[in-house]
Amino acid sequence: MKVPFMIFTMIFVAIALYFMQFDLNDFQALNKKSEKFFKNVKSSIQYSMTNKDRAIYEDMQEDNPADIMLSNGELIFNNMGGEKKLASFLEIKEKDLPKYIAGFPRYNEKIGMVVGLDQVIQALAYDAGYKKTRLSSSSMFSVIAYVKSLANDERININIKENIHLYESYTLGKNIFHMKRGGRGLSCFSCHSQDIVDRVLRTQKLPNLGDRGVAAGATWPAYRMTKSSLRTLQRRFQGCMKNSLMKVLPLGSAEMVALEVYVTKKALGHKIAIPGLKR
Repeated sequence: MKVPFMIFTMIFVAIALYFMQFDLNDFQALNKKSEKFFKNVKSSIQYSMTNKDRAIYEDMQEDNPADIMLSNGELIFNNMGGEKKLASFLEIKEKDLPKYIAGFPRYNEKIGMVVGLDQVIQALAYDAGYKKTRLSSSSMFSVIAYVKSLANDERININIKENIHLYESYTLGKNIFHMKRGGRGLSCFSCHSQDIVDRVLRTQKLPNLGDRGVAAGATWPAYRMTKSSLRTLQRRFQGCMKNSLMKVLPLGSAEMVALEVYVTKKALGHKIAIPGLKR
């Protein structure tokens, strides 16, 4: 009985030795092809939109539902004094508003800190005798979107070296973007680093926030199809934080504005197109 067993063992060893001659480089090449194949399969199966949804998205590009919300924002803004009042508050000429808006967030001496457009509008509303408007209100989102749309086709020109306040805000924003925190130990960078971009998460491709076509700082406020509402960039940050089990930063806080400064810097040179349209 031992002889058949020995023969079997010898055959097994011979087969093993034969396959060990298989070139390692060929194996690695085959493995890469396999990984590429399965990556493509995953992307095609879990792509963010069905053909039907994509057709709806294309239609919305021509007829963005947020246009109605911007009209409401325009009405509220004009009741506050409109472009003339805003230019006066910012101490610039009215004709310079579009280019100036394209540089937000900015340090504002009257307010005494780096602020986004929302906080400027909040201060403007207060000056006009309005009750303090919540930064999270739909009417505030509408006004922010309308005011930023005044800079449509202008290129993002934020200059983080304009003053020490803005530079420090940018540095804080960069730290927050890369800081791992919360129940899942994630950071903004975890989903938006260059080696992660284009992978699929929750049926959506993860974007490079500075890429053409994304340029978050130039395309928010935007209409979100999944929320059927107009949202600001800071509000989008909050949604990401909630999903990542992080402590959600308040709208308008120094940390949240700093994060907007950092992400807006990534869109430097891109044309503003408001309202944006996002899934």
